[in-house]
Amino acid sequence: MKLATFTHGGRTRIGRVDGDRMLDLTAAGLPADMLSFLEGGAELMQRAAAANGASVPLAEVTLCAPVARPPKILAVGLNYKDHIEETGLDTPKFPMFFNKQSTAAHGPYTPFHLPRVSDKLDYEGELGFIIGRRCRHVPRARAHEVIAGFTVCNDVSVRDWQMRAQTFTLGKSFDTHAPFGPYIVTSDEVGDPHDLDLKTWVNGELRQNSNTRHLVFDCYEQIETLTAAFTLEPGDLVLTGTPSGVGIGFDPKRFLKAGDVVRIEIAKLGHIENAVVAEPADPDRI
Repeated sequence: MKLATFTHGGRTRIGRVDGDRMLDLTAAGLPADMLSFLEGGAELMQRAAAANGASVPLAEVTLCAPVARPPKILAVGLNYKDHIEETGLDTPKFPMFFNKQSTAAHGPYTPFHLPRVSDKLDYEGELGFIIGRRCRHVPRARAHEVIAGFTVCNDVSVRDWQMRAQTFTLGKSFDTHAPFGPYIVTSDEVGDPHDLDLKTWVNGELRQNSNTRHLVFDCYEQIETLTAAFTLEPGDLVLTGTPSGVGIGFDPKRFLKAGDVVRIEIAKLGHIENAVVAEPADPDRI
């Protein structure tokens, strides 16, 4: 299944993509938000797969971030062999996890911000997965059981802020800097998540062109490691790393500027496409 959060007629709810139409799962008796749906586990997944009822043309809906506010957004650095080569750094012996704040979550087609405080804005096309059940101490062999589905992500990075602290958190967590979607694609449609082509374009120029087979620590290893330390919960989003071709890897460096458009496509998952805009006035600013 392809599960989505969408807005139509002024209301936001969840749906299932059927070809060129969006079936309204909320109208079929399922929750209106994806987090509540995922917390319902296998029973609600089965009901979503079997649901019938009202649908609207996909072209008429606005697709939102599949999970509006993931409980956790986790990501891993230096996890593609070719990206490690372009940085000149050593291959990690243990996955380099860091957090992106949940307020960074952003829609698949909504512009993201060039910050006021930096012009070192970069893109990172990544495979992401969404956790579907509360879990701890998950062995690698069973890790596939806790994944609700897969999604396309951009681990947008503010490079100078990223390098100011070893945790990376500040430079990875600016508002709007975790666009993802357009759907949560369940494992039965994806097959092997470690054999998916991943491509990133900036203004129509192909910058990243790789395959998830080149992950150093694959999705299941990442789950095993994370759950050894803490509980993963329904709706948690994990970004699995980026291949070579990021802006900071060029000489001279090719950072994003207002007006640029970043498109990321992963086989079987679809694509996201976000323009870059100058950070607007903040109504919460003091």
